[in-house]
Amino acid sequence: MPDKTPSSGTTLVWFRRDLRLDDQPALRAAAETGAPVIPVFIWPLAERAGWTAGAAGQWWLHHSLLSLQAGLRQRGSRLVLRQGEPLPALLALGRKTGARRVHWTRSPDPLAAQAEAETAAALRARGWRVEIFPPHVLFPAETIRTAFGNPVRVFSAYWKQCLAQPFPSSPLPAPGKWRSPSRWPASDRLEKFELLPRPDWAGGLRQAWEPGEAAALRALRRFLRAGLEGYGQARDWPGVDGTSRLSPHLAWGELSVRRAWEAVHSRPKSRGAAAFLRQLGWREFAHYLLWHFPQTPEQPLRESFVSFPWVSQPGHLRAWQQGLTGYPFVDAGQRELRATGWMHNRARMVAASFLTKHLLIPWQAGARWFWEELVDADLANNTLGWQWVAGCGADAAPYFRVFNPSRQGERFDPLGAYVRRWVPELKRLPDRWLHRPWEAPARVLSDAKVRLGREYPLPLIPHAAGRARALAAYQRLRSRKRGGHA
Repeated sequence: MPDKTPSSGTTLVWFRRDLRLDDQPALRAAAETGAPVIPVFIWPLAERAGWTAGAAGQWWLHHSLLSLQAGLRQRGSRLVLRQGEPLPALLALGRKTGARRVHWTRSPDPLAAQAEAETAAALRARGWRVEIFPPHVLFPAETIRTAFGNPVRVFSAYWKQCLAQPFPSSPLPAPGKWRSPSRWPASDRLEKFELLPRPDWAGGLRQAWEPGEAAALRALRRFLRAGLEGYGQARDWPGVDGTSRLSPHLAWGELSVRRAWEAVHSRPKSRGAAAFLRQLGWREFAHYLLWHFPQTPEQPLRESFVSFPWVSQPGHLRAWQQGLTGYPFVDAGQRELRATGWMHNRARMVAASFLTKHLLIPWQAGARWFWEELVDADLANNTLGWQWVAGCGADAAPYFRVFNPSRQGERFDPLGAYVRRWVPELKRLPDRWLHRPWEAPARVLSDAKVRLGREYPLPLIPHAAGRARALAAYQRLRSRKRGGHA
């Protein structure tokens, strides 16, 4: 528990992926000490090696930090920026300000949390007081186990245990004001971090998103007002505005997950409330799994998949990344991603299935691409999603589930609004042929001004052939496992 004894010593509050003032226990506890408070952000983030924010995430971070700076200025405070490793940066600030106390929120990633613990130990050895607050989740990962004391690997069983626990505590309001130091330390300029792309390709991101805490709270209010009621059905239709679009705000901690939970849970009569809370549950499950299985961003949870017969196909990977697979629903998703830094969840599942099952390209390649391109890239969610689709993770989709991209498009984009927006070269095709243009009669293609192989590619692989190849590969894996060779 944080010490609230008044102190004349300055307290540093180290922000990471919790870029908000609302429901910010580390900041609130620092304010309540009565001592001067210096908010700090250090780049690069103290994340595991190789998983620092990708290009789209860095764009988001730049603008989120601008928003946090503005929110702090409104309260008579500032955000001090530093570049480098956390320990030397904090020690340098301590020497400049006389601070011997620091607060931060623990990372839900166990490897990052271990690095934080090492930083805390080094600071304490130098006489610092370190207060670490619980991570940005609803249910502590340490509290949920099977009857045998093992981590739960099935979502339904996990969520049942979560809902049997006391509901998350109420979110804390942002402190109104707090003491500032009489003299502020120098701050690096945000531009020094070089988070913005050069050349500037982020026009689509600017058009689609507004990063920052103020925008996050507006997005939550808008969703409650206009999106929650129909969320249970509309969230599966990429051609309509049916999702909450809160994921990047949650990923960067601009919106407290407790605030989102409380706002929706307080509306039990809304038909969409249970569906949305269940989605928060999947976010919890992702962080729970990462905590217990920290190797999974690189390694499959199901160890037998280490020997899966993946195929190296650089040309196919590039075509998938560029939205040129020949399957309109997959390509629409990839083009939405390139343009806006986000992809509808239904399209994410179908695109991931196509890469890992039709093309047999390793799920890690897809996970890396999403990490680079998504504004809502979150290590836990990204890992769970890709391993679920590939069949090598917890509660995974059965190996024999190979999404048919055409049928998925016909089911969830029956009028073609999604495909026509993101694959405009096909916009003149009738609905009947839009999701399978290679089957359209020559006259229909001519009338729509579509020349397959020129304006739009033929499929990289026929669905039947891709499915058969995937099932054969999965069957070989199962046979090796039964034979004791996995």
